[in-house]
Amino acid sequence: MNYKVYVDVTATFTRDGRLIPESFVWEDGSTYEITRVKDVCRAASLRAGGVGNRYTCMVEGREVHLFYEDNNMWFMERS
Repeated sequence: MNYKVYVDVTATFTRDGRLIPESFVWEDGSTYEITRVKDVCRAASLRAGGVGNRYTCMVEGREVHLFYEDNNMWFMERS
């Protein structure tokens, strides 16, 4: 099973150059709002493979990880 799911993300750049994701579209077409970004760090996805900036986000009261790869693509791990 492929655990990596590429997602479309709406994001903004702040005045100081930080990239902040605001929402994403899951593979079934559902759009989810990111209510808060708790942390950003360089990390690898051990489950799905790949490395990049890992955004720890709050979505519908749950903590999720959103990865921004070096190839400028966003992905999440399928549970």
